[in-house]
Amino acid sequence: MSIFEAIILGLVQGLTEFLPVSSSAHLRIVGEFLPSHGDPGAAFTAITQLGTEAAVVIFFWRDIKRVISAWFASLFGKLPRNNHDALLGWWIILGSLPIVALGLLFQEQIESTLRSLWFVAFSLILFGILLGIADFAGKKVKTLERLTWRDGLIYGFAQALALIPGVSRSGGTITAGLLMGYKRADAARYSFLLAIPAVFGSGLFELLKSFSGHAEVDWMGVVIATLVAFFVALGVIAFLMSWLSKRSFAPFVIYRILLGVGLIVLLSLGILSPMSGA
Repeated sequence: MSIFEAIILGLVQGLTEFLPVSSSAHLRIVGEFLPSHGDPGAAFTAITQLGTEAAVVIFFWRDIKRVISAWFASLFGKLPRNNHDALLGWWIILGSLPIVALGLLFQEQIESTLRSLWFVAFSLILFGILLGIADFAGKKVKTLERLTWRDGLIYGFAQALALIPGVSRSGGTITAGLLMGYKRADAARYSFLLAIPAVFGSGLFELLKSFSGHAEVDWMGVVIATLVAFFVALGVIAFLMSWLSKRSFAPFVIYRILLGVGLIVLLSLGILSPMSGA
């Protein structure tokens, strides 16, 4: 991987990780048009997500610090166990379990079959339509203060769907939140917080695999892409939170559908192959 390709992939990762358009799908598609002409791979995607998730930690540091402090305080009786922030910590832990379990269970498929561009195309369209329905039909009245263990678990299973390129981590969890009646900004905020354990866990897992020789990683490319993704993601998070205070997800829904249809056309014409190197 050249420096140019690493920068491009870092830009793509940073721009798309938090928008409900699927960063893994975009990395998968863009990789086919770069000089190396190939899938960057699940390991590359997981490790570069460490950069975008570091941006989340910085942007939402006050929220994270408050939740962690309240969670520990409730454990030692310094705060009531039904304290909102303490419960939020528990619900984030609960919501992280589905993606861990399913990620380990279907690891082989995630790294191979599910990275087919056919899967990516139909996931973009299907979950784009679901996002549009949720955004239109959702009541958008609930805030995170009303989050329950049941809602937290539903959010968790929605996040687990993002193991399939094309679904989108933020898109899946935000869709679930809207269908449960949460406001757009609250659904997005919880989506970002819920992603922290899963993304750091996945990224560190892939790092350990690479150090043990079980995964090949182009370290120069990974480092460059991760740094670029980090700085771009900071701006994207600020943009999205501002956007959601005034506008809907309609542009993202339209974009997903058009991208999915365009991908189907390219695959049907043989311009792109479903699997990298095929």
